[in-house]
Amino acid sequence: MALNAPIGIALTPRPFAPNAIDDVLDRARLLQQLGIDRAWFAQRFDVDSLSLAAVVGAAVPGLHVGTSVVPINPRHPLVVASQAQTAHAASHRRFTLGIGLGARALEEPAFGITTERPIRRLREYLTVLRSVLTTGTADFTGQTVTAAPPLPAAVAGGDGPDIVVAAMGPQAVTAAGELADGIVPILAGPRTLADEIVPRLTKAAAAAGQPRPRVIAGVAVVVTANPDRARARAAEQMAFYDPIPSYRAVLDSEGVATAAELAVIGTEAEVEAQLRRYVEAGATELLVTQTELGGAEDELATWRFLGALGGIPA
Repeated sequence: MALNAPIGIALTPRPFAPNAIDDVLDRARLLQQLGIDRAWFAQRFDVDSLSLAAVVGAAVPGLHVGTSVVPINPRHPLVVASQAQTAHAASHRRFTLGIGLGARALEEPAFGITTERPIRRLREYLTVLRSVLTTGTADFTGQTVTAAPPLPAAVAGGDGPDIVVAAMGPQAVTAAGELADGIVPILAGPRTLADEIVPRLTKAAAAAGQPRPRVIAGVAVVVTANPDRARARAAEQMAFYDPIPSYRAVLDSEGVATAAELAVIGTEAEVEAQLRRYVEAGATELLVTQTELGGAEDELATWRFLGALGGIPA
């Protein structure tokens, strides 16, 4: 039985690939062949996620693409709006712009920046993005962002992509409900979604006169007959999240000690049961991450299963 929620896969270039872009394109085409209609790209320090979304969206017709997520601090919203419109046009209006506040532990040493008033910046950033993506320009002077392009900022065929925010804390969720099209909560488990995040998001959206927001729950998933191996790798690779305050808060809310405990690992029946909990908690879509934790064979098995489980495309 279908899950009744679209499923997307987070794609990153494999480290051994001779060409990162060719590798992602090959895997994106495989996803589509297996019945999965959307791919998401994280922003790291190597491949640019917005550029990759545009390339994949143009090369794989029918595939929905999105960023999960672009940190707002190192880039001005006019730059991100330009890139987002380009990706939306390249994919023929199948692009979703995912943005986030970023992680101070990464941004401070990398860029030498410290951002004060992050929620104020998020609100002002979203205001500029929405203006450019819907009207083709902006005229805004805020406390943390100024945007007044002297020339048109519209891209033909690229207007109006959805904006979603990697929001989990109360203030960020409220801002997303009022000013964006939804959220991408990563590592927020079913209990936290149902009891805290989704009610706050829908209330904020309703108060602002916005339509029902998208809730794209990020979940690490592996279908495997060797769960111990996948769990050991999850514990190693996901430990980075444990001390970061925004993630620590949702882990504590969910009642788990580590991010790895939220990885959905097991048989097809076990994985399906856990994913249904996210949908029942209010997730409108699933963003499946880290399918490589069990190795290449398990990753392919996971993709095949998720393609068969499917969903109802938005």
